[in-house]
Amino acid sequence: MGHDIATTLGACADLIRMDLALGAGAFLVAGEIVAYMGLPPLPQMVLGFLTLFFISGSANISNDYFDREVDRINLPSRPLPSGRITARGLWALFILFSAAGLITAALLSLQVLALVAVFWAVSVLYNFRLKEYGFFGNVVVATCLGMIFITSGLIAGAISGVVVTFAALAFFFDLGEEIASDAMDMKGDEARSSQSLAKLFGKARAMQVAGIMYLVFFLVTLLPFLAGWFSYDYLILVAIMDLFMIHSSLILVRSRIIEEGRRQIRHLYLAWGFFVIVFAFTRVL
Repeated sequence: MGHDIATTLGACADLIRMDLALGAGAFLVAGEIVAYMGLPPLPQMVLGFLTLFFISGSANISNDYFDREVDRINLPSRPLPSGRITARGLWALFILFSAAGLITAALLSLQVLALVAVFWAVSVLYNFRLKEYGFFGNVVVATCLGMIFITSGLIAGAISGVVVTFAALAFFFDLGEEIASDAMDMKGDEARSSQSLAKLFGKARAMQVAGIMYLVFFLVTLLPFLAGWFSYDYLILVAIMDLFMIHSSLILVRSRIIEEGRRQIRHLYLAWGFFVIVFAFTRVL
């Protein structure tokens, strides 16, 4: 019995993708701090974190169901292909996380609830159908990621140029990552009708486009300093991040080994996430 419970809990954690769900919640709180230029009220931080944690978790859960055939090829150890959880159990967890996310959003404001409800609907639609539309689907996902910072500004009551810039950074970063990830998953895409850039034009061309998205991202990171919104402390932090990410992105776009490419994508995520959290912490100080 204990082994069964442990297996189920492990499968649930894998479905939620705890690192991504926790990261989404942390990003929203960081966005609130950037919007406030200081520490927001504690209830807003807690509710904001929980909202994005649950909504991101629900999106990740539904993604595993709709990707089950592809995962049998690319990632057979995932909860559904491996049999560690049933489809019924997956949907029960999805409903629980969706309800929790919408309730915490409603406790923030009706405006936040409306925006989060759109995120939730788009994420389900993307997992169900829009993923097949290749680049358009990539843009949809990247837009949702960028809107995390817009949500932060809405909670704080201040959608400033800084908030919009961070939203743009999240958009271009995630767009590059989505395109690169599709290129890593070309074999699995043969199991569905996905029209990814890699499938249409080849992996090399898709990675070039991903590289362009990362280049735009690096250029936009300089805007807050050039616009005079932040001083040299921001420039130092962003320079460290950019140098590390440029190194990883160059390895990524030249990678011929799938495992190496996925490793560099994770490095990029960690660097971007670490920068946002550290920069938000400096705003509190």
